[in-house]
Amino acid sequence: MKAGSGLAQGRHADPALAAQAVRMAMQMADLDIAQSIVLYLSSDFAHEPQAAIAAAARAGQCTQVVGCTAAGVFSETDWVLDAPAAAVLVLGEGASLQPRQADSGQVLTFTAPNALDLTWLQGGAPRYGAVSGDATGQGPFSVWQSARVQHDGRCELAVHGADMRSDFSQGVHPLTPPLRLDKVAGHDVQILGGNKALASLAHELPLSVRAPERIPTHLLMAGIPYGDPEQALAQGRFHLLPVIAVNIDDQSVTIAGQLEPGMSLFWALRKPKAAADDMVAMLKRMNQDNAKPRFGLMFPCMGRGPMFYGGEDRDQKILAERFPGMPFIGFYGNGEIAHFDGANRLLQYSTVLALGYDA
Repeated sequence: MKAGSGLAQGRHADPALAAQAVRMAMQMADLDIAQSIVLYLSSDFAHEPQAAIAAAARAGQCTQVVGCTAAGVFSETDWVLDAPAAAVLVLGEGASLQPRQADSGQVLTFTAPNALDLTWLQGGAPRYGAVSGDATGQGPFSVWQSARVQHDGRCELAVHGADMRSDFSQGVHPLTPPLRLDKVAGHDVQILGGNKALASLAHELPLSVRAPERIPTHLLMAGIPYGDPEQALAQGRFHLLPVIAVNIDDQSVTIAGQLEPGMSLFWALRKPKAAADDMVAMLKRMNQDNAKPRFGLMFPCMGRGPMFYGGEDRDQKILAERFPGMPFIGFYGNGEIAHFDGANRLLQYSTVLALGYDA
């Protein structure tokens, strides 16, 4: 198996950037012909990506070009936001991407936001991947497979010739243990653990941000455990929903999801250190046998990139330091796709990682 990565950026959305990134990846992998190409383009290309896709196919002499547009892209060497860019991973000599079959095992999945259907997402084989997007979340969005834009906005593939391992990092700092949800009205959590929801949340925050007008809702999440609440929290088996608003009048908290009384819920805070620590823990879980992965595909939320980490992408840096010289690429998306607790899930503010090992 051979794999290589390339990253190219410029001042304009020029298809030549895609070809340049492919040539860089081919040189790294010591390949003359690629069997498959994963191509991510910045959202500058979203209106007309086909020329760049064709340029990548010609440069790699390969018709299996897959990928999507995103707010930003990266490789193991660097990341690019707010500039036209292309990130490429090439596979060859035994490793390739093929359309999903019934017995494909794990499925690499890309979807545009307007093509995201939870019935489709949750069905079928275990998935890993992400939702295409841009900085606004409004589009346009493009997804491609077999060197052609997919008009249904979806892409499903299996990696042949490699043993794929995938995992995810949600990386939040829990503020409370799981508490019983006593009363809820639509999206408004009213009574939690016998207390007013806003009081239960504010009590766990630093004094400087406890006042309702100062509560950092953009960093707060509501966690819903899967299975036994205490074990789920310790094992990272929970779903996160963003906190939208706090309501002074009735002391409720509005979250981005509808819940039912009797469920368990905990408050959590998005913190860079917690996210970085969880990224390290995920890599340890994935590589307990100390095998050497040959390539990686990484899918962080655009809300967990350089802007979250204060000007550097700590997740990208941690992965590059853990496996020096391993080619990997990724893009900042609008939602992350992972399989856990027996189902395919759509995550938020998370990082999903897939590593390819010798089969």
